[in-house]
Amino acid sequence: MSIVERPVMPEELARLKHQREEADTRYNDALTALDEAIAALQAPVLPEAPPPPDEAQITPLNERFAITAHPPSLPEGWRGRAAAFVMSLMRPYLERQEAFNATLVDHVNRSVLPARAHAEAARASLVALQAQHQHIERLQSKLILLLQQVTPFVDSKDYEFYAISQQIADSVQGVAAALSDVSDDMLKRWERYESLRGSVSTLQVAVQALRRELQQRGPVPSPHATVTPTTVEVARADVPHAPVGATPLSPSTTASVHLSSDPLAAHTYVAFENVFRGDPQLIAERQQSYVDLFRGRQDVLDIGCGRGEFLKLLHTHGTWARGIDLNHEMVALCRADGLDVTEADALTYLRHCRDGELGGLIALQVVEHLPPDYLLELIDEAHRVLSPGSPMLLETINVASWSAFFSSYLRDITHVRPLHPDTLRFLVDAAGFADIDVQLRAPIPAAQQLARTPERTRLTTTPGESGQGLAALYDSIDRNVNLLNDLIFAPQDYAVVGWKR
Repeated sequence: MSIVERPVMPEELARLKHQREEADTRYNDALTALDEAIAALQAPVLPEAPPPPDEAQITPLNERFAITAHPPSLPEGWRGRAAAFVMSLMRPYLERQEAFNATLVDHVNRSVLPARAHAEAARASLVALQAQHQHIERLQSKLILLLQQVTPFVDSKDYEFYAISQQIADSVQGVAAALSDVSDDMLKRWERYESLRGSVSTLQVAVQALRRELQQRGPVPSPHATVTPTTVEVARADVPHAPVGATPLSPSTTASVHLSSDPLAAHTYVAFENVFRGDPQLIAERQQSYVDLFRGRQDVLDIGCGRGEFLKLLHTHGTWARGIDLNHEMVALCRADGLDVTEADALTYLRHCRDGELGGLIALQVVEHLPPDYLLELIDEAHRVLSPGSPMLLETINVASWSAFFSSYLRDITHVRPLHPDTLRFLVDAAGFADIDVQLRAPIPAAQQLARTPERTRLTTTPGESGQGLAALYDSIDRNVNLLNDLIFAPQDYAVVGWKR
């Protein structure tokens, strides 16, 4: 067994490439806009650094502001005395000038140092600002280069991831194909096993039936003994709880029920039920929901009780019930389980019941075995023999479901006529029953129905007109799938419930 490998389809790659190119175009447009915006940012015009303070006259001012500190030398004689007199007159004014000069020089000295410090700080700030602006320009350039590399980087990763995911998908598909081959082989083996199991089941039931018939006939007579033709008929007519004064009950005369009514062939239909109807435990689980309808009622009649699954359920929940069936072997199996079951024809049995005698009536998978005239009269008789407030439940195959019709219905050769849910509901209503309810049963799991469009397929739809067209196509496919599921895979059975008022 080899795993099937397939290459990545060119159409799929082309579609993904187109999506990527559209994304790249939008990204490149945004990148171009960013580049233009950065280029539009102009370098600021920075002012020149302020010049340092003028200190050329600081030293002379500090040396010459004192006028009286160094008085001039006076000549001798009257000139000296005259000069001294004049100096004495001028000294107060000179001292005042000297004080003013000292204040001014002190102010100049105090202003020079801060001005020098401010000038140096301004010059350092301008130098740092120029360096920072150059750094920002380099950063912007590198940012543009980085953004330009994003697209090829993402592309390479996307293609790598896509190739890996596609390889995984191909491997999974190959494994699925291999498993499908294995499942087909297992299915064929299972079909052969089912065929063998059916044959063994039929043989087992036949042996049990022959043993039971031999026990009822008694010792095998000698070749010279005389056997009356009514021996078997008397044994079959001698059943418990038969209506008093009733004529011997006989099965319907239609040829379609010969398989289920002939004592010598009855075992075949029992085997058919075992193989195709299902395990009795499974059937009982499906019928469990019907129990509440008859809870607390007495004298419930199960028409066509079969293997007695529903009678056992009623007895388990404290509801007394009896059953009738045409099949000789079915009746024998039920009696062996201690159930009150009569081998009788349904219509004949009901005709011998009193008005309002029954507290409930149920027929599971029976009405499809009956001719139309027989069915109409059976429903009328059921209405007569039920007491007021009692229910009648008729379950049958849902022939409105194609899968049920072409499998369950056509498989059984004792079926006479398919009954659509609307048809059976009308017949029950026409017979006088009230509060009629149609219940769909045995739904088919969604995993076994036609699948809708996978959600991941919808997520890969491209935007634009092509994407909208694909979305509309997916919606149309899903509507058709839903329609086909409603027709082909509708619930397999249905039950019509009506009440005697």
